[in-house]
Amino acid sequence: MVNCDPSIPVVRVSGFCKRYRRHVAVQGVDLTIRKGEMYGLIGPDGAGKSSLMKAIAGVLAYDGGAVEVFGVKVDSEQAAERIKHRIGFLPQGLGLNLYPELSIEENIDFFARLRLVPERDLADRKARLLAMTRLDRFRDRPMKHLSGGMKQKLGLICTLIHEPELAILDEPTTGVDPVSRRDFWAILAELLQERGMTALVSTAYMDEAARFHRLSFVSNGRVLASGTPAEIRSLVPGTVVTLLASPQIEALARLKRDFSQVETLGPLLHVFTEQQDQAEAVKRIEAGLGDIEAEQVQTDDPGLEDVFVALLVRGSPVKDTSSIPVRSSGRPQHDGLAIEARGLIRDFGSFRAVDQVSFQVKQGEIFGLLGANGAGKTTVIKMLNGILPPTAGEGWVAGADMRKAGGVIKERIGYMSQAFSLYLDLTVAENIRLFAGIYGVGRREADERLKWIVSMAGLAGYESHLTGRLPMGVRQRLALGCALVHSPHVLFLDEPTSGVDPIGRRHFWDILSRLSREQGVAILITTHYMSEAEHCDHLALMYAGRVVTGGSPGEMKRQVEQEAGHLLEVVADQPGKALVHLQRAGFHGAALFGTRIHFFCRDPVRDAECACQALASSRVTIKSVTTRPLSLEDVFVYKVMALEEQERASTSGDRV
Repeated sequence: MVNCDPSIPVVRVSGFCKRYRRHVAVQGVDLTIRKGEMYGLIGPDGAGKSSLMKAIAGVLAYDGGAVEVFGVKVDSEQAAERIKHRIGFLPQGLGLNLYPELSIEENIDFFARLRLVPERDLADRKARLLAMTRLDRFRDRPMKHLSGGMKQKLGLICTLIHEPELAILDEPTTGVDPVSRRDFWAILAELLQERGMTALVSTAYMDEAARFHRLSFVSNGRVLASGTPAEIRSLVPGTVVTLLASPQIEALARLKRDFSQVETLGPLLHVFTEQQDQAEAVKRIEAGLGDIEAEQVQTDDPGLEDVFVALLVRGSPVKDTSSIPVRSSGRPQHDGLAIEARGLIRDFGSFRAVDQVSFQVKQGEIFGLLGANGAGKTTVIKMLNGILPPTAGEGWVAGADMRKAGGVIKERIGYMSQAFSLYLDLTVAENIRLFAGIYGVGRREADERLKWIVSMAGLAGYESHLTGRLPMGVRQRLALGCALVHSPHVLFLDEPTSGVDPIGRRHFWDILSRLSREQGVAILITTHYMSEAEHCDHLALMYAGRVVTGGSPGEMKRQVEQEAGHLLEVVADQPGKALVHLQRAGFHGAALFGTRIHFFCRDPVRDAECACQALASSRVTIKSVTTRPLSLEDVFVYKVMALEEQERASTSGDRV
């Protein structure tokens, strides 16, 4: 009989080890997960998270240590069978546990029967979960026609339909847009609050780390640190300083001599210093800048990403990106516009994927194309690259008409697609040399580019490995390197850093910043990391195939502040319960942001008092209610949810 003693931890792992032939994937991991807890595994692809989670779920054998779930030692198939009915497991990958030809409702019904859910309970559970995920209007849509975010929410429903006591969710939000990500976390928080469920969740998104009760940072198969978010932050005290300094590239180089964490955020610089006194931290940075003046200086406490990066770089050399090989032709000869889209339309049968899209990207500019899964971003990129012909409209890339000069365009651009585009049966070095040959790079220059790509993308030691056997994050870095092999004048990157660790992402952006600022390369990028969108000079937000708003990150934040007001943040000891009470009290736009609650308001003083009154009788302890500056995630979610609300109202009006 399975032990149901609530005092026994739901999961207990000690000395866990997993090998794949000679490769040690996980070594010496210890962790304990308590009942009702949301526990996070944070780390890049290839860190060992999936191996550990599969072993806990009872679907992967391991080589050392012990794994106990619900008091049962999971060391055989028979032991795993004793606890599998109490577990829900969502594997990594968008929709990999679903059936493409079945509709949303048919997938749910299939998993319900597989899990022996009583018919009397199925209808109520299905209706509730469909409403929570906002998929109730799409019951009859085949899974293969869903966006990435919708697939992941359907996968979550199928994982939770039998109401498991332990949910094991492997990177459920990777490749998912911010609105769907926020939906996912709201659903999970509500289920933990109402059902007492326990959850083990892995993620590569560092901004999600604050959402967990406790977490472990994992890198190269080992745990770097474990504890509550506050305990993790205390491991690396310091100050984050954001400033404007010109010329930016020179300021960046000077600060990197003294500080291990310096990155560009569009026109701004983001610096982590271990100096805890904020005034002293600013003085040190000003001293490092010398005769370059610091403007618009702001200070803040380090985020969990700053802490994770600090733990990773301790004792490790900082990669040098100051020397980027340039093509013999130097800077692009055509100054001004590098990309122009004018009234682009693309229809697939009766479905209009892209509708009258127009924008411009200047030479040397980093341009971000944002939007929910299925908004049409990838289709726009494929049209501009000459891969897809437009139904209507015009476009120019690197001085060439996209309709007529396909060969010329391909010589001048680099393209990293969302779908993996490398040759899996070739080694890393062979892929790089192949792409160099395709783009006409000479042998001597190809040798130089190979060395640089290996250094830039962190591929040292992988040169002779078959690409098909690489972890996903390593493949992504190789794909980026192949897109850069011929030193293109225009670079298209479709979600290039999905699954890549924070140091790798920062390194990519360091490279991209230098390419744009020093060599005048125009970069068009799509990303679901809203922290990455801060790097862009200009942004365009797409919704349902249309560009609905645009501007610099600062301009878009100011626009939302004018429309919606100030952002209030509530910190409470029971955020899930606090959110329910605030929504009942009329704060309909309130949403979880990590373990905190955010909502817009016109009068911060009045609305802070109203929020406190709404929680006064709820037995929730309020720690603080403060105004916060908007993030780009707040902007994205506000804009998309407002458009969704308009669409629902229009649909309801049509039915009436």
